[in-house]
Amino acid sequence: MNRVRIAALGAASVAAALTLAGCAQAEAPAEGASGDVDHVTVQLDFQPRGNHAMFYVADELGYFEEEGIVIDDILVGQSSGETLRLVGSGSGDIGVADLPTLALARSQGVEVKAIAAMNQVSPLAMCTKKDVVELETVDDLRGLSVGVQASGSTYVFYQALLALNGIDKSELTELTVKPPYENYLLSDQVDTVPCYLDAEFPLLAEHAGGDDKISVLKGVDWGYEALGTGIFASDAYLEENPDVVERFLRAYVKAFQYTIDNPAEAAKILADSSPQLAENVDLYTTQLETDIDLTFESETTEAEGLGAMSDDQWQTTIDLLVEQGVITDAPTVDDVRDSSFISAANG
Repeated sequence: MNRVRIAALGAASVAAALTLAGCAQAEAPAEGASGDVDHVTVQLDFQPRGNHAMFYVADELGYFEEEGIVIDDILVGQSSGETLRLVGSGSGDIGVADLPTLALARSQGVEVKAIAAMNQVSPLAMCTKKDVVELETVDDLRGLSVGVQASGSTYVFYQALLALNGIDKSELTELTVKPPYENYLLSDQVDTVPCYLDAEFPLLAEHAGGDDKISVLKGVDWGYEALGTGIFASDAYLEENPDVVERFLRAYVKAFQYTIDNPAEAAKILADSSPQLAENVDLYTTQLETDIDLTFESETTEAEGLGAMSDDQWQTTIDLLVEQGVITDAPTVDDVRDSSFISAANG
């Protein structure tokens, strides 16, 4: 069975347990339908977190092996923007990225398409320490200092959220930070940061002393009705390897359902993939439970299966970014996604 092995890169304060790089070595799996074994490299958008568990589950439980696929590497990234550029240029076969950021990248000439959606709605929010400032409405962001990473998905979200609610960026003090930028909030260097409810929020809450110590302003509650994280590949890879992509997603969907049904077990599989992740079972379980409650399923997935993406969801995402000035040259829905593979995978 193909087992993913992770090697440590380093650690940084709050996210120390999450900072790592991936490298997978595989035993020979069963042959695919074509009689060949296909090798795939997965490029993550960041360090392993709960919603990445499906790749590890599919590998550990033999779902990729059943489809004649070997996962050669699972590589960490620094941001969605970087991952989109890497996969778009051929460094990595299948990638993970924030889908609104993919639409932006496509409008800038990066030739990639989404092939499945992990998050049916974006889990992005603005977070503060409640004892510093409590966010009751979006207007409470005015006058705050905010930590931003200009190349990341969080900045796309932050810009759109402000524009949607008539707040000029000049009304906040922007400070450029580097991941893990949650540290800047915890150490009171900034008043607020964009955060993923299914990733950074559990860490923030843990280090701040509990969920009730962090104030959360959900983007979806203030007009940011966009897709969240998804899976993508370059146009060239999709054209050259359609059968591999379909088989990859068939294994992924099977692992996706297993993860929804068994979040604690999926979290343990992810944590067991590396000694550096061994203590993160509870964190990954919390992250997955958040997604199961909020983002993994929708009317679209009920009708079309896990990972599905509707035309309406994509058009809403593109229109939101265009209307708020995040995208100036709008791509079409067909430019940014190819739903044929996930449809075939769902059967």
